[in-house]
Amino acid sequence: MQAQGHQVLFTARDKEITIQLLEGYGLPFVSFGKGRRGLAGKLLGMFRFSRRLYAVARRFRPGIFLSHGSIYAAQVSALMRRPHISFEDTGNMEQILLYKPFTDYILVSDSFSRYFGKKTVVYPGYHELAYLHPNRFTPSPEVIRSYGLAPEDNLVLLRFVSWNATHDLKHAGIPLSLKIKAVEAFSRYGRVLITSEKELPEALKPFQIRIGPIDIFHVMAHCRLVFGESATMASEAAVLGVPAIYIDSRSRDYTQEQERKYGLVFNFTESPADIEKAIRRGEEILERPDAWRPAFAEGHGRLLRDKVDVTAFLEDFIMNLPQK
Repeated sequence: MQAQGHQVLFTARDKEITIQLLEGYGLPFVSFGKGRRGLAGKLLGMFRFSRRLYAVARRFRPGIFLSHGSIYAAQVSALMRRPHISFEDTGNMEQILLYKPFTDYILVSDSFSRYFGKKTVVYPGYHELAYLHPNRFTPSPEVIRSYGLAPEDNLVLLRFVSWNATHDLKHAGIPLSLKIKAVEAFSRYGRVLITSEKELPEALKPFQIRIGPIDIFHVMAHCRLVFGESATMASEAAVLGVPAIYIDSRSRDYTQEQERKYGLVFNFTESPADIEKAIRRGEEILERPDAWRPAFAEGHGRLLRDKVDVTAFLEDFIMNLPQK
């Protein structure tokens, strides 16, 4: 879009790795600082962030608002009488109900099970194909070597999340004892790496690796398995052709499809018994890689044939915005 002469401005909260990504890619942005925790804090933050976004938008004067289900962008776009396009993949109804009245188009993957009437636009893809489609990304072994890693290390990536989002209420995640069990089990087959949103206990710190957010995909692409609590990273692994084990009692439509249609993600609940099964499935994959590899390669090929380059789709949609 910028290469065609369009002006783009990101507004963001200082959340997880968002600011690092914006800075790393050299994108123009305004940070609104950190959000608040708890339901009351989030409600108060809604008014604060909406007010700040409105002030920024008045100066920037955008023609279109595009967001990942942002309540703030939806409300401000309505105030400024500009179209708002929401890119939706989680289906968090407490969020959708607040942004839908102010949104013109809700873009959803064809794996999505919910639709929103005439506002719904369905496309064949996943968010992760916007930046990991072969047209957009090529894994580099040189990048992972810069972190002291090598493809022949039989890398296994574990991802643990903070469970602080509104849709994470009542989720416990993987208990510490089973995190340790997974590390011990997978260490028999290769080198275990852990990335975590929250502080790790001393028992797991030797396995922690701090990888630049722009480089994590190069590491992931050279892994034999991705295991953890992040739906996004499970889907990222799948679109790279790497098997993933995803732990979450709610699961996601797209990770379910990536298991059912392509055999690249294995979904398990947060019950201790199911997590035990997940660890055993990981051991099976790592123990007999040659037996699993053809199925993963075939599933990955079908996924790429079925789905589109989402960046190309999104650019075309914006440039040829349907008339209401």
